[in-house]
Amino acid sequence: MYMHKTITGQSKDRFQMPRKMLRQKLRLIGEYMQVEIRPIKNNETTRLKEFLYEAIYIPEGVKAPQKDIIERPELRVYTDDFGTKQGDNCLVAVVDNKIVGAVWTRIMNDYGHVDNDTPSFAVSLYKDYRSQGIGTKLMKKMLSLLKTQGYKKASLAVQKANYALSMYEKVGFHTVDENEEEYIMVCEL
Repeated sequence: MYMHKTITGQSKDRFQMPRKMLRQKLRLIGEYMQVEIRPIKNNETTRLKEFLYEAIYIPEGVKAPQKDIIERPELRVYTDDFGTKQGDNCLVAVVDNKIVGAVWTRIMNDYGHVDNDTPSFAVSLYKDYRSQGIGTKLMKKMLSLLKTQGYKKASLAVQKANYALSMYEKVGFHTVDENEEEYIMVCEL
């Protein structure tokens, strides 16, 4: 139990752990969780729209956008006709027979586009499965797959305030460009 002083200076009990301690605890739980990483099945590709919405970074205190935001042309490039275009690869994370996350790549003119030979990444996990190492496992498996397919590098775009930035750096991505809101990152394979 944690104590928290109110504005009046009185202490009150807090049942919420500090964020850093909670992440550490979740990471330990994730190490013992049985996670299967496998290619997405053809009949599951429609789930990518769901994961695309989950991938939208929403800063704390900001209202989440409507779910139909994923129908915007700049976001549909991530999911339309998935499996039919160059660089289309998708791996999913499965826990207790439930898909809880996905990482997918495609050569497309998206936010992380660097050239027409480099697949761009999208990665997403349901909130309850974040900060447990699952995203890192997905990213490492996808990077390995891309390397075996002969790609020389992979790219992504991440908002500067996104907590996932450190995970991307940990698996080998580095910043090659930036704008006001985002870093464009590349991982050499």
